[in-house]
Amino acid sequence: MAGQHNPQVKIIVYVGMSADVIHHGHIHIIMEARKLGSVVVGLLTDEAIATYKRVPFLRFEERKQVIENIAGVERVIPQKTLDYVANLRRIKPHYVVHGDDWRTGVQRETRQRVIQALKGWGGKLVEPAYTPSVSSTDIIRYLVEAGITPAQRLQLLRRQLEVKPLLRILEAHNGLSALIAEKVKAQKNGRPVEFDGMWESSLTDATSKGKPDIAVVDVSSRVHTIEQILEVTTKPILVDADNGGLSEHFVHTVRTAERLGVSALVMEDKKGAKRNSLFGTEVKQQQENVAEFARKITAGKRVQITEDFMIIARIESLILQKGQADALRRAKAYIDAGADGILIHSKEKTPKEIFAFAREYKKFKNRVPLVVVPSTYSQVKEEALQRAGVRIVIYANHMLRAAYPAMRKAAETILKSGRAHEAEKYCLPISEALELIPENHS
Repeated sequence: MAGQHNPQVKIIVYVGMSADVIHHGHIHIIMEARKLGSVVVGLLTDEAIATYKRVPFLRFEERKQVIENIAGVERVIPQKTLDYVANLRRIKPHYVVHGDDWRTGVQRETRQRVIQALKGWGGKLVEPAYTPSVSSTDIIRYLVEAGITPAQRLQLLRRQLEVKPLLRILEAHNGLSALIAEKVKAQKNGRPVEFDGMWESSLTDATSKGKPDIAVVDVSSRVHTIEQILEVTTKPILVDADNGGLSEHFVHTVRTAERLGVSALVMEDKKGAKRNSLFGTEVKQQQENVAEFARKITAGKRVQITEDFMIIARIESLILQKGQADALRRAKAYIDAGADGILIHSKEKTPKEIFAFAREYKKFKNRVPLVVVPSTYSQVKEEALQRAGVRIVIYANHMLRAAYPAMRKAAETILKSGRAHEAEKYCLPISEALELIPENHS
C-alpha cells in the first residue's frame, strides 16, 4: 500500500507527539511528514504524558491549539496512551513519521508495536534523523531548574489530580530532604516513576529541631521551614496544619500558605493540646465537634483567593476508636462544608479499616479526593490503595526516620574508631554532596 498509491486516494501521515514545549525538532518532523501526505498529529493527552513524566505545563486543549496552527498540520486527534496502536488501527495511515531516536531506549518497544500494526494494512514507518542538540526533556529540565512562581506551584496539585490516578507525596523537613523528593527517580515496570510533591509535617519539623510534637514549634518557625523547601523545589507542597487552631487563627494560616504557594493545608478534627495521632487512645485526645470543625473549614475556604488552593480534612475517628459510622458521618459533613479532600487516618498494622472506609466512601454521591498516610500499615501496595479509590498517598515521616539511624551510626563509629575513616561507609562522598546543589559548580 505504501509503495503504490492511487493518486485519487488521500495519503494520511501520522505523527505522534506530546508537544509540551515546541522546538525546531518538532517542526522538522512535521515538514518531513508534509512531503508524504496529509499530516494527522496524534497529540498525547495530559493523562498519557503523566504516566511517564511530569504533568505537562500546558493542558491538552492549549497544546492542541498550538499544533493546529502549525503549517502543514491538517488535523489533531488525542492519543490517549503512549502506545500508538489504537489510533493507528482507527485511521490506518499510509505512513507514521518519528525521529530515529526511538530505536533504542524506553520507546523501543513502542516502535516495534507501531511496525507490527502498520504491517496489517501495508503502512510504512519513516524515521528522519533525530535533530541534534535539541531535547524536549532538556528544555523542560532547564525550565524547572529556572524556578517556579507561587501561583504556578499552587495550581499543580489540582492539575495532577486531574490527570493522574494516584499521587505519591514524600515528607521533607528541610531543603536537602526536599531536593531528594524533588529529584529522585526510579524505574518501575519499565517506566520512570517519581514523587509528585512534598509533605511538610509538624512531627518531622519538630523532631528535626529536637522538639516534641506538641505544637511547641510556632507558626513562624514552620513558615521558615516551608520557605526553605519552596526555595529549592518546584513540585507542589502539602502542609500539616495540625487542628488549625481557632477559626480566627486558621483563616490567617490559609492566607499565609496560599501566598507562599502551598497547594494544600491538611487539618485534623481534634481539639485541645496537641498530641501525635499515632498514640491513639494511649494519651488523652479529643475530637472536635462536627459542626465546629465544619465551620472552621468553611471559614478557611471563604478567605482563600484562588480556586486552586485546597483544604483537606483529616478524620481521626478510627484513631480514637469511634468507628466507621462516625468517620463516614464526619466525611459527609466536611465535604458539605467545602473540604477539597478527605484524609482518613489509621494507626492499625493492616489497612483493613482503611479499605472498609473506602468501600463506603465510594458510595457517596458527592466525593472529593481520598488521602491516606500508610505509616503503620506500610506493607500495603500503592496499586491496592488505588483500586480502593485512594487518590493521594503521603509517606509522612520516612526521610527523617531514614536519616537518623545513619547519622547515629556514623557518630558512634567515629567515637569507637577515634577517627572518621570507618564512618565513611555511612556517608555520602563529599563530591556527591557538592553535586546535590547545582550552584556549587558555578
